[in-house]
Amino acid sequence: MTYGPHQPPHPAPYPPQQPPQSFGPPPVVIDVGGDAKVKAMIGGSVSGVIGLFVIFSVLTGQTTGGAGTAVVAGLLGLVFLGIGLLPVFAWKKISRPRLLVFDGFGVRWDDPRGKPWAVAWAELSGVGISRTRQRRVKLADHIFRKTMVRLDLFPADQGFRTRHPDMEHLWEFHTVENGYRLPLGSNPRYIPVIEGAMRQYRPGAYLGVKDEGFMVGLV
Repeated sequence: MTYGPHQPPHPAPYPPQQPPQSFGPPPVVIDVGGDAKVKAMIGGSVSGVIGLFVIFSVLTGQTTGGAGTAVVAGLLGLVFLGIGLLPVFAWKKISRPRLLVFDGFGVRWDDPRGKPWAVAWAELSGVGISRTRQRRVKLADHIFRKTMVRLDLFPADQGFRTRHPDMEHLWEFHTVENGYRLPLGSNPRYIPVIEGAMRQYRPGAYLGVKDEGFMVGLV
């Protein structure tokens, strides 16, 4: 499935430049870093508690099935405990501020301790959202279905890559062609926020949502 019949060819001419608006609407800001921090804290806490509970059960002799079962349970407990401690060791990276901002100028990725970039609307021929949904295999998949969200940006001219070397790591990432893909994690609530921002600032460049097949390990 593609974005739709309005996806522009590459390269495409510059769209009309929008004049700056002194009294325009406020920027639309998505706090990607804050959401990642909360998810890491919750996931780490749950895994850590499970690991400690299993290890405590083994040490206090509450497991059944003999020594072999106790050893296996202890190893599983250590694995869960290790997963729970991962956010602690990677906290500096997880907790760094990361904001996706839409305003009258264009789109920017505010990542002061990472790889920030900014693009004017006039430099883009199209902006779309790509989405992958986890396949429903188990009963739990019908209750909680993981959805990965990405922002796709398509340049308006061939000189874009030369002007934006800071975005080279996003060029044709995953399956996008002749464009850039910014992974935003597994929060489907970003989609209506991005759609609202695009309709507010650049409705003619918005390409809609493209559904793609789910792949394990895809960010």
